[in-house]
Amino acid sequence: MGVGITLVCTVPLVISVTADAAPDLLLSRGRPVLASSVQSPGTAATLAVDGIAETRWTTGAAAGSQWLRVDLGRTQKVTRVRINWTAAYARGYRIQMSADGAAWSDAYATASGDGGVDDVKRLKSAGRYLRLLATQRARASGFSLTELQVYGPGPVVPGAASTGSPAAATGLTDPRKKELAFQLVSSAENSSLDWRGQFGYIEDIGDGRGYTAGIIGFCSGTSDMLAVVGEYTRRKPENKLAKYLPALRTVDGSDSHAGLDPGYAGAWRSAATDPVFQKVQEDERDRMYFNPAVTMATTDGLRALGQFAYYDAAVMHGVSGLRGIRAAAMRVARTPKQGGDETVWLSAFLNARVAEMRTEEAHSDVSRVETAQRIFLRASNLDLDAPLSWRVYGDQFSTGR
Repeated sequence: MGVGITLVCTVPLVISVTADAAPDLLLSRGRPVLASSVQSPGTAATLAVDGIAETRWTTGAAAGSQWLRVDLGRTQKVTRVRINWTAAYARGYRIQMSADGAAWSDAYATASGDGGVDDVKRLKSAGRYLRLLATQRARASGFSLTELQVYGPGPVVPGAASTGSPAAATGLTDPRKKELAFQLVSSAENSSLDWRGQFGYIEDIGDGRGYTAGIIGFCSGTSDMLAVVGEYTRRKPENKLAKYLPALRTVDGSDSHAGLDPGYAGAWRSAATDPVFQKVQEDERDRMYFNPAVTMATTDGLRALGQFAYYDAAVMHGVSGLRGIRAAAMRVARTPKQGGDETVWLSAFLNARVAEMRTEEAHSDVSRVETAQRIFLRASNLDLDAPLSWRVYGDQFSTGR
């Protein structure tokens, strides 16, 4: 009997949806999905689009509406949606479409759902994203369905599914994603993707922070350059920068070069050829900025894009500044860990970041957010998958796979 059910419920790629309609294509199979919540890893959002009748997506038990969002890969015309509910069906729900994953319009709505199979036909909607918004539950335990199938004329965009669950997230702990994050920061800090070529970079860019130098722009006025030179001296006491430590302590917190000129810049460039100094720069970058930012983002339930957004904010504003931006975003949105939508949260975070940047004249150009991170977010590239293309401070950059 179980085999028979499987044969009935497993839908082939091309079907005839009604006797009087042209064949439509199944657009949702294996596409990336996000969910407002999941009951457990065994009921993940991906299981709603895997084509297997025995698997299911089940929400957590929290009160309120729940949703499942499918990225169709491109703007698609949608003519039919088929929902296979379990006993935990929705009495009230909406089928919504969006071009950007943020602004939604109803394609269909009902307050009289009765479970089983809902086959909603003759829809006339279009968008890249389709969301099933369940608003009224039949059981107190939540909502659950075995399949959400979306049909239209196509063409079908193939792609691997993603749960949107923090436990299954792709993050910057992946060495390839970490490298990509460093390239993205370098494009803004050094106008180059070659971050390893920036160990010897040093100049005063006139932002009130004194000298800016190295792979992420350590500054003589913000303590991190002092930390780098101090650690370098601890590891290698006889080095060309050690004699400048008293001056670095004096100018910390200001834009002054007192005690540093005229020889400090040349000494930095010379030290940058030393593998010990290079390793110190990398270690201090990770200790002061990368690790705290990624830990904070992971705790908030964010994947690679969100982790990078936190890291880039930490590089510019410091970890304390990152916390302030996060606090501002929390006034208008919830993190995924708190049950919020990841895209909505990141949009709020980027808005708060831009507002903070515009309070500083030196950072009034917000392109490292608006024409980089915001572009990735609008494309729903929450895993920061290559290839990427972006602009920052007037320069165009791209990375391959």
